[in-house]
Amino acid sequence: MKRESVIVALATALVGGLLAGSLAMAQAKPEDTELWKPAPAEVSPPKEVAGPPSDAVVLFDGDDLDQWVSTKDKSPAGWPVANGVVTVDKARGNVETRRVFGDYQLHLEWRIPAAITGSGQARGNSGVFLASTGPGDQGYELQIVDSHDNPTYVNGQAASVYKQHPPLVNASRAPGEWQTYDVIWRAPVFGADGALMSPATVTALHNGVLVQDNAVLAGETVYIGRPAYRPHGPAPIKLQAHGDRSAPISFRNIWVRELPPRP
Repeated sequence: MKRESVIVALATALVGGLLAGSLAMAQAKPEDTELWKPAPAEVSPPKEVAGPPSDAVVLFDGDDLDQWVSTKDKSPAGWPVANGVVTVDKARGNVETRRVFGDYQLHLEWRIPAAITGSGQARGNSGVFLASTGPGDQGYELQIVDSHDNPTYVNGQAASVYKQHPPLVNASRAPGEWQTYDVIWRAPVFGADGALMSPATVTALHNGVLVQDNAVLAGETVYIGRPAYRPHGPAPIKLQAHGDRSAPISFRNIWVRELPPRP
C-alpha cells in the first residue's frame, strides 16, 4: 500500500472513531453511571462533637466500667470512676474490654494531670493496646505519654505506634487539657496454618490531626528487640497502667464502631 493510501486509511479510521465516540456520547445518559443498590446502612451521627454514632459500642460513658475487666485475671476492672472520668489505678494493673474486636473505629479521650512530674517516658505514661494478645503489655500499642515540651525517643512519644512508627507530627496539648485519639484499626489476618496473610495497619488522628497514615505494623509491640507476629483472632482493647512514678492519667468518652473485614 502506498504511503498516501496509508495516511488516508489512518485518517478515515480516526475520523470514524471520533464520530463513533461522539455518537456514543450523544446516546449516553447520566443514569448509565448511577448506582442505586446496595444502599449504605443508615447511621445516625453523634448528637454532639466526639459523641458516639448510633451503631457504636459505648465502652465508657462516665458511669461505670461494666464493659471492662482486669487483664490479669478477668475480674471486674477496679479503676476509680468519678465525675464522668476513669483514672488509672497502677496497683491494679491493665484493664481490657470484655468484648473482642476485629477491625474497628475507636474514639477515646485522655488527660495528663496538670501537676505532672517526671521526664521522658516517666511522665504520664500509658497506652491503648489496639489488640490485647495476652497478659501484661502483650499486643499492639498506640502510645500515650506527655509529649508537650517533654523530649523522648520519637517512636515512643505520644501517638507513636510504640517502637515502630513515630507520629507524623507532635499534636500534643499541655498537661491538664483533654486530648483525643480517633483510630482506624485493621487487624492482621492469618491463614489456617498461622501464616501472616495481611499485616495490621493503623490510621490515627491526635486532637484532630493526622498522625498515623495507614501505618503498616511489623508485628506486636515489644520493649526490647524486633516486633513479630503470632497468630490470633479478634482481641480485646486494652488500657495500660504503666509503672512509672508519675501521677496516673485519666480517660473519658470511649466508644468503638466495628468495621467489616477488608476484602
